[in-house]
Amino acid sequence: MITIDGKDYQRDFIVFPDHIVEGWWREEGHLLKAGDIEQVLAYRPDVLVVGQGTFGRMRVADEVRSVLRERNIELIADRTDAAKDAFNRVAGEGKRVVAAFHLTC
Repeated sequence: MITIDGKDYQRDFIVFPDHIVEGWWREEGHLLKAGDIEQVLAYRPDVLVVGQGTFGRMRVADEVRSVLRERNIELIADRTDAAKDAFNRVAGEGKRVVAAFHLTC
């Protein structure tokens, strides 16, 4: 569970600077593909933080890494607790950051 502005999130979600997309779902639950983050790519953040779950079981596909590299979007992918801390740090640096959090596994 992650709490943002007093609201608890227990299902996967994406955090944009101005809104949160609840109930984020991926084509393959534990493999992040480019199609799973189309709205993130359209937003064009400086940094994408990916919370890979409690135990880090959600993998980031090579295609995602390539697309992000092509668009000069930095990727930070880690266990969800560490990713949450990274998101807060990067947001505090004033960068345009989006985070996609997988909360289980």
